[in-house]
Amino acid sequence: MSKYPIQKSEAEWKAQLSEEQYRVLRQKGTERPFTGAFNMHFDKGTYTCMACNAALFESNSKFDSGCGWPSFDEAIDGSIEYVRDTSHGMIRTEILCANCGSHLGHVFDDGPTQTGQRYCVNSVSIDFDNS
Repeated sequence: MSKYPIQKSEAEWKAQLSEEQYRVLRQKGTERPFTGAFNMHFDKGTYTCMACNAALFESNSKFDSGCGWPSFDEAIDGSIEYVRDTSHGMIRTEILCANCGSHLGHVFDDGPTQTGQRYCVNSVSIDFDNS
């Protein structure tokens, strides 16, 4: 039994998501840097999970890190699950949507703001709500 409130089969995720969204969100892929729709997006609103629409980041936490992916210095409380990731010969902290378990990216301790955090997020894994 999954620990996430939103539970779907892989077939259901494949039917809901585009091929690229599925590759990133469900198979822990990474989009190419500087290609995502939200890399240089700075409108006021809330960034949500593309898979389940859960609120993840507020626009006032977004900044241009120059890394090629959308970057945030803090997440909405309780919205993110943190998982140790030792893939590719590195030790990183993977970030997942706490509502559906979808892969969002990684968080690093090299952020330039007071939080010291840089949530490095795939654009394809998020959506934007300005309402």
